[in-house]
Amino acid sequence: MDRTFPLLAWFRPRRVPPLGRGVSGALGWAGTQSLVALGLLAVVSVVVGILLGASADRFEQLGGLLLMVPAAIALQGKIFGALGSRLGTAIHAGTFRLSLRPGTVVGENILAGLALSFVSSAALAMLAKASAELFDIAVPMSLAAFVVISILGGVISSLFVLVVALAMAAGSARFGWDPDNVTAPLVTAAADVITLPVLLLVVPLAESEALVGAVAAVCGAAAVVTGVTAWRRGGPSLRAILRESLGVLGVALLLDLGAGVIIEQQEAFLSRLPSLLVLLPGYLAVGGALGGILSSRLASKLHLGLIEAAAVPGREARREVRNTFVMGLPALAGTGALAYGAAQVADLAGPALGEMIGAALLGGLVAVAAAAFVAYYGTILAERFGLDPDTYGIPLVTSVMDLVGALTLVAALAALAVL
Repeated sequence: MDRTFPLLAWFRPRRVPPLGRGVSGALGWAGTQSLVALGLLAVVSVVVGILLGASADRFEQLGGLLLMVPAAIALQGKIFGALGSRLGTAIHAGTFRLSLRPGTVVGENILAGLALSFVSSAALAMLAKASAELFDIAVPMSLAAFVVISILGGVISSLFVLVVALAMAAGSARFGWDPDNVTAPLVTAAADVITLPVLLLVVPLAESEALVGAVAAVCGAAAVVTGVTAWRRGGPSLRAILRESLGVLGVALLLDLGAGVIIEQQEAFLSRLPSLLVLLPGYLAVGGALGGILSSRLASKLHLGLIEAAAVPGREARREVRNTFVMGLPALAGTGALAYGAAQVADLAGPALGEMIGAALLGGLVAVAAAAFVAYYGTILAERFGLDPDTYGIPLVTSVMDLVGALTLVAALAALAVL
C-alpha cells in the first residue's frame, strides 16, 4: 500500500467480489446490492426533481438553461461512472490498490476524470449554444454565460462526485461489495444531487455583465491548459483513457443535448405540470443506472473471459439482460411513486399516481430495452476494436438512455393522455 498515504492501508481488499449469476432469490446478493443502490438513487433523484420543479420559473426566465441541465447533470455521472467501472474491473482482477500517486491506476484515473470534466464542460457549453441556434430555441444567455455555468458548475461538482466514486471503489475492495452493482447508481446519485444545486449557485456569475466575460475567459483558458497538460505529462494509460473517452463523451454530449432539446421544447407544458420535472431526473437516472450496471457487468465478465464477444448474446449475457429488466420493474415503479408523493408534499401540480407510475414503467422499460442493446453490442464492438469497454460502456449506454428516455417519457405521457 502507498506509504505516502498510510491511512489508505485500511482499504486493503479483503477479497475480490465474485461475479456470480447474481431482487433476492432470482438475482441473489448481487441483485440485492443493485436494488438498494437503485432505491437510494431514486430517492436522491426525486429530491433533485423537487428542486427542478421548484425552479421551473427560474428556468423560464433563463431560457435555454433547461437545454443544458440534463447534459450537465449526466456528464459527471458518465465521466466518473466510467472511472468507477475501470476501478471495478481492477478489483475483480485483483490488481486494485488505493494509491493516489501519479502513474498508479487510481492516480491516473483521478487525473483523467478531472481533465475530462474541464474539457467536456467547455465543449458542452459551446454545443448547447449551437443547439439552441440550430433548433431555433430562444436563448437570451450569451455563449460566455453558458461557458461560466457549464465549466464552473461541472468542475466544482466533479470534485464531490470523484470522492464518491473513489469511496465506492474503496468500499467495494474493503467490504466485498460488487462494484459493478453499486458504482453506477451511487455515482449517478452523487452527480444528480450535487450538480444541479451547483449549477444554480453559479448562475448569478453568468448574469453579471461586469463579470461574465472575464470569468468565461479564465474558465476557457483553464480547460485548455488542463487538457493539454494532462495529455503531455500523462503516461500511456492516462493518454489512452483521454483518447478513448473524448470520442465517446463527444457522442454522449450530442445525445444528451438531443434529450435537452426535447425537454426544452416541452418547457411550457412542464411549467404547468411541475411534478413531471420531479419525475424526470429519477426516471432518466434510474434507467441510465440500469444500463450502466449491465454495461459494467458485461465489461468485467468480458475481461475475465466469462462471456464471449459474440454477435448473438450467449446464455450468461442473456441472463444479465434478463436480470436488468427484473430490477427495472420495481426501480421504475418506485421512482414514479416517489415522484408523485414528493410532488404532493411540495404542492406541485401534475398527473395522478397511476399515471406517474404508468408513464415511468411504460416509457422506462422501452428505454431500458434500447439501453440493453447498446450495452451489449457497445461492449462487444469496443472489445473487437481493441478499446476498453469500461471506458466506452457507461457513457454510451447512459447517453442513449437519456435521449431515448426523454422520447419514451414524452410518448408514454401522450399515450396515457397526460400530454
